[in-house]
Amino acid sequence: MRALIDVFAVPLSYGFMQRALVVAILVGAVCAVLSCYLVLKGWSLMGDAVSHAVLPGIVLAYLLGLPLAVGAFAAGLGCAGLTGYLKANSRVKEDTVMGIVFSGMFALGLVMFTKVDTDQHLNHILFGDMLGVSVRDLIETAIVAGGTLAIVLAKRRDLLLYCFDPQHARAIGLPVTWLHYGLLVLLALTIVAALKAVGIILVVAMLVAPGAIAYLLTNRFERMLVIAATVAISSCIAGTIISFHIDGATGPCIVLIQAAVFVAALLLAPKHGLLRSKAGAPRSDLRPSMDAR
Repeated sequence: MRALIDVFAVPLSYGFMQRALVVAILVGAVCAVLSCYLVLKGWSLMGDAVSHAVLPGIVLAYLLGLPLAVGAFAAGLGCAGLTGYLKANSRVKEDTVMGIVFSGMFALGLVMFTKVDTDQHLNHILFGDMLGVSVRDLIETAIVAGGTLAIVLAKRRDLLLYCFDPQHARAIGLPVTWLHYGLLVLLALTIVAALKAVGIILVVAMLVAPGAIAYLLTNRFERMLVIAATVAISSCIAGTIISFHIDGATGPCIVLIQAAVFVAALLLAPKHGLLRSKAGAPRSDLRPSMDAR
């Protein structure tokens, strides 16, 4: 029992671990909630595209003396806007456009980074540096993540209807265009919030895994939000603690735990698991639980 207590007590005796755990909880919560909408909308690749595209914005922000979060947010929105424009004005499909845009912007960012004399470490940008989070980083993450989470929860029903059935949302008078770009803005803000913690590569897993796990475990969207948040926050706490004891990278530890939970859910989910007892039972789709508008 004493050993189990020490597993948590020893890391918490250090200030950097206290800050890391707070950031992990904040990032886990906001990524989990947004991931439910991305999975429902089929925007997993969009999260990948925006996260990779922020690198040139980070470099430009450093050159201009601006906060790196500002450059990342601007570049993320630019990627989303460019993707939408090319999709609307060319014959190329959206997934192809996203692949070209995000890989091109990521390559541009790498070239720019290698030509700029900076004290920033590329590995910290790509994979995060949660154990190196400062008080200022913690405050910035709390503001961005808290604001994003509040907006998503306040507009959760409108966003749900837009993701689940855009045509119906338009028919009842919801501003579908605003919801579309609003969701992109929230995605960019979430990536900015997670940038310091898990980096621009691993944030993709944070934006997909919790929602995918919850999607396998329930058919009700409200439960999906709760399950995703529980899985994400728990895995963030566990991954941070484990990384301290094994002297490993925190971001990858968190993502590995989420990947393991996803595999377990994929195999053992009561209704949709591959190893469910009643093989061949009909699958039921996710159903939103909403009051009549």
